[in-house]
Amino acid sequence: MRRIMKEQTTKERILEAAEELMLERGFHSVGLKQILDAVKVPKGSFYHYFKSKEQFGVEMLKHYLGAITVWKRQKLLCPEAEPDPLKRLFAYLDNSIGRVQQTPGRFPCLALKLASELSELSAEMCREIATGFQDWIDIYQQVLDEAVAAQQLPETLDTASEAQFIQDFWSGAVKRAVVNRSEEPVRHAVNRIKERISSLAA
Repeated sequence: MRRIMKEQTTKERILEAAEELMLERGFHSVGLKQILDAVKVPKGSFYHYFKSKEQFGVEMLKHYLGAITVWKRQKLLCPEAEPDPLKRLFAYLDNSIGRVQQTPGRFPCLALKLASELSELSAEMCREIATGFQDWIDIYQQVLDEAVAAQQLPETLDTASEAQFIQDFWSGAVKRAVVNRSEEPVRHAVNRIKERISSLAA
């Protein structure tokens, strides 16, 4: 999804243009000229902000993952919008099916797209992706902890393990959805996650 900004700097425009291109083609398949042409800035502007393409990749991931993490927090950890934590979680998971459906044969998430290229990425870029995934797992754990506190789930539930299960099961389903060019694997994963959590309800 796109992030809404009041006013973008040239650096932000470069980062977001690259995110769109790399979501479609991958990190190593996109050249600097393609990125700069998309935002209509000269090549010198790139090196004003970034020392190398690798350092640019790290900053791009920080930019993307930071924005998506904020978005996930808004969707999953906002009791003002929906007081019931499990309804929040289930609605979020249901909406993920639609996001995959809108991009058949493509990753709906840049982090998952680049994670499929890990062997070709720098160690620092891999660390950024790993950190982003852990942040998302932590958000899932927080919403599950809310459900435990609300006595919707048993207090003995290992919410950290369940949060990892949600992230890993959903991520794997997305990869298969891309290969199959169908949202069905994600639909199946979402239904299984919801069934699993519902079966644990106190």
